[in-house]
Amino acid sequence: MGLWAGLALGAPPDALEPKDAPLEAVSEERPPFRALPAAVSVVPGLVLHGLGSLTAGDSTLAGRLFLLEGTGLGLLAAGGVPIALTGASRHVIGPLYAVTIAGVGLFSVSLLSNLYAAVSPSFTPGTPALHLPRLELDLGYQHVSDPSFSYRHFVAAGARARWERVRVDAGVQWAPGEDNVRMRAGGAYRLVGAPEGARLGAQGSALDVEAAVLVHRYPAESFTLGGGEFFLRGRYDLVRLGSRLAGSFTEMGVGMAVQRYAYPDVFDDRLSQQLLFTFGFGVYLGRGGPFRGEALLYYDHRKDDFAGGIRGGAGVPGFFGLRGRALLSGPWGVSAELQAGAALVGRVSLIYAWGGGT
Repeated sequence: MGLWAGLALGAPPDALEPKDAPLEAVSEERPPFRALPAAVSVVPGLVLHGLGSLTAGDSTLAGRLFLLEGTGLGLLAAGGVPIALTGASRHVIGPLYAVTIAGVGLFSVSLLSNLYAAVSPSFTPGTPALHLPRLELDLGYQHVSDPSFSYRHFVAAGARARWERVRVDAGVQWAPGEDNVRMRAGGAYRLVGAPEGARLGAQGSALDVEAAVLVHRYPAESFTLGGGEFFLRGRYDLVRLGSRLAGSFTEMGVGMAVQRYAYPDVFDDRLSQQLLFTFGFGVYLGRGGPFRGEALLYYDHRKDDFAGGIRGGAGVPGFFGLRGRALLSGPWGVSAELQAGAALVGRVSLIYAWGGGT
């Protein structure tokens, strides 16, 4: 969906496909850092998101940020007003929630892009790795602080493999003392953009269709959650909007999960549905050397993960997260993630990667 936002902002269709772009070209186009635009991007730029760029003389980027902010507010009103008028009727709530969250997502991306554009001239931006590893394995520790459950400590392991336009993922989180275990397996197919294993240039824009199945066992609480999901996820490199946004990207995705809760000695074939939606703002780390990776600040609307939905929020919102992943030297790397919803979840892992270059 980040790709669709790019089209809405006037990016040509071929901008969605990676192009050869020397890393040095990004530095040559970088504007100088100036204190006044940085200050204006905060006050009053947090309300009018293009003012910082406009003050810096970048009217093109300013116009696109204003448009992005306006589109977000328009979608927020288009979804939020009918929700209020219908009393959040279950007959229309799914599509209206999707429109509303999309509006919040676009507004948030324009807000963070406004701040990034103000400070980015002061440093050299990162670029996406030209080749991602064919196989990644990770092993780490996860801590869950949830007042509703007794489990706290988990062993977390995962694997990811890539073949041309296909990606396969699997992961497990297991609490040894509680036997609480969550297993997920899925895959993705790249619809738009070069394969992750060969991006062919310093661009990471892409559109993927994803599917997965998951099982989460709660032995102490005597139930098991199982289901499947379908997801459409887009990434858009924000440098397409202006050189001040080099090194940053946005992600947005929408989907649906179908789930069932199973209890011992109780037969219940009823299925529940869950709207899946996520959006985020990220930055690339590294510039083609041994150190390469990315970091993403995001919102996830799902409620069935360890973090759960934020309690007390209107419409039961999902959770916020911050994750980073980087290869440091040779095949070795690290990842870390923090999530905040009904529970606080933290995870750190060691990565081993095989195949792929820089």
